[in-house]
Formats: sequence, structure tokens, C-alpha cells
Amino acid sequence: MLLNGKRVVLTGAGGGIGTAMLAALKQAGAHVVACDRAGSGVQGDEVVEFDITDTAQTEAAAAKIAAAPVDVLISNAGGTRVDLIEHTDTAAILHDLQLNFTGAAVFSRALLPALRGRPEGAAAVFVASVNGLAHFGSPAYSAAKAGIIAWAKALATEEGKHGLRANVVAPGSVHTPAWDERKARQPDIFAKVTALYPLGRLVSPEEVAKAAIFLASPMASGITGTVLPVDAGLTAGNLPFIDIITA
Repeated sequence: MLLNGKRVVLTGAGGGIGTAMLAALKQAGAHVVACDRAGSGVQGDEVVEFDITDTAQTEAAAAKIAAAPVDVLISNAGGTRVDLIEHTDTAAILHDLQLNFTGAAVFSRALLPALRGRPEGAAAVFVASVNGLAHFGSPAYSAAKAGIIAWAKALATEEGKHGLRANVVAPGSVHTPAWDERKARQPDIFAKVTALYPLGRLVSPEEVAKAAIFLASPMASGITGTVLPVDAGLTAGNLPFIDIITA
């Protein structure tokens, strides 16, 4: 029960990672404020519906939530559907930045009054991506995730004096239902992708959730401003390169 009685705000609570995160938070004893778009059907101890790509909605939702103290923010909302620069037009750039960086930055900043000065300290955990550390496609998404890593480090540096820790989880490919849909179109996709990972597999949403809860919990009380890859070893080294040059 690492977060027993803590009020935890979770964005993107209805997605593949969000659903696992919500279940893990409840198992950890948290009081969860589940956030997602209207009509998502997400459930929590409190439910706040808003579109994080809409700044006015985001600020209003944060103000509503911040009426009571917040112990933990897990900023999880995000996503992309554009893989290559040649397909990344202006609309895609603006959308990916708003969904993956601007919305999270606006929301977390607006929650600061509720996060500051908690008796046992507070924590913010941002779900970024290995795309924010190196290029694996999806250029606008990658730029936005790199931005949220920088934002978390800024919070860690400037808000530590108020008892706030800020860290990042950077997943690699996560085995959500979207991958099963892709497998239906490309039957050999898993064989190709898992060959890139030292552990020979994708990570699960539950593994991402456990890492986030660790960083949010008292077990990580001395950790702030760090990025924790949850990527089955992808960023540890270039396995295909080693396989080729040692063949």
C-alpha cells in the first residue's frame, strides 16, 4: 500500500497504460482523481472530464481539482499517429505538441498550489517515451516528449523547495491493444520489433504503472529530476548492430 490514502491525479486514465495505472493505484491504496475526455467512461474516486488539448478546459479542470490538496500527479495523457517527417504537417506538429507537452505543462503548473507544502512532500510523474531520448520515429511526438522531460527537470529544480519531486517514466513499445490491431495488419510485426529489444519482448502497461508508482511513492523519496526508461533494454545499446558486426 505504497500510496495509502494519498490523493492522486491521473490523466489519460482511460487509455491502455492509463487503465493499468488506475488499477495499480487502487491496489497501492490511493484515492484516485481519474481524468480523461468526456465519454471515456473512466471510473475513479473522483472523475474529472476534460480535453487536455483544449487549454481553457485544462485550466478549468486543474482549478477544480486544486480546490483540495494533491499528493501525486501522474501525467499520462498522450499519443501520436504520425511516424515520419514527410507526413508531419503543421496540423500534426501542433496537435502532437499540445497533446504531449503543452497540455501536460499547463495542467501541472496549474496544480502547483495544491502540490506545494504537503506534510510528507508531493510527487509528479510524467509518462514520456524513449522517443524523448533518441529518435525512433514520430518526430513531433518525440519533440514533445523531450520537452516534457525538460519540463519535469525544471519542476524538480525549482519546486524542490516546496517539497515537490518530479520524475519521468520513459516507456519503450508498450503492449497495448493498439499493437494487437497492428498485428492483424502486419502478422510479423512482433517478430521484427522484439528483435530490437534485449529482453526480446515489449513491456506491459502494468510494468509502466509499477515504475510510475515507485517514483511517486516514499520509496523514491530521494529521487527527483530523473528519467527512468521502462523499455526492455532498448536504450541500453543497439542489439541489432551488435548482432550484425559479430555475425
